[in-house]
Amino acid sequence: MSSKSVRAKNFSPLLFTIHYSLKKMITGIFSGSFNPIHIGHLALANWICEFCDIEEVWFLVSPQNPFKKESDLMDEKVRLQMVSLAIAGYEKFKASDFEFSLPRPSYTINTLRALRNNFHDRTFFLIMGADSWNSIAGWKEYKALITEFPIIIYPRKGHEIIIPDNHPTIKKVEAPLIEISSTFIRQSIKDGKDVRFFLPEAIRGLQNIF
Repeated sequence: MSSKSVRAKNFSPLLFTIHYSLKKMITGIFSGSFNPIHIGHLALANWICEFCDIEEVWFLVSPQNPFKKESDLMDEKVRLQMVSLAIAGYEKFKASDFEFSLPRPSYTINTLRALRNNFHDRTFFLIMGADSWNSIAGWKEYKALITEFPIIIYPRKGHEIIIPDNHPTIKKVEAPLIEISSTFIRQSIKDGKDVRFFLPEAIRGLQNIF
């Protein structure tokens, strides 16, 4: 049995049939501010690529998350550059500025529909944490989102994952629980802490701009 066949057990037979029969590249969308990107982001995306049969993960840098203050964010081009540096050398990761040209703030449903319209050779899976899943009712057109696009939900501490039976394209995965946040990193650096090992090696020298 091939390694791809082994990994495919992480998805339902329905997903396997639909997406592989279309021969489209299965692409995970890992959207976030990445303010800054840290080792938790990379470890999670690495696990999803290797254990969930996702062929690529796109780190989609959001210029303006509707749930965050724009003033708290570093310049979007700087965040994109840090992502590009951090993921260099791993062919299954891509840094994306796709949302930079879309209306702001960045609503996930708009972004995924635009991706679908622009990349006909790919099937896009949305990657989200259990905390985001449990608050998804506050997202724009959330019912359409969970109907139109397959979703991978990874665990977060203190958040139970409950998926309705009528949503076979939404899948919970048992990814490692890594509780690191960009907020923690920025505050720690402001407090004079040396948290270099929480950051990808390629961007450790940029701590003075966080």
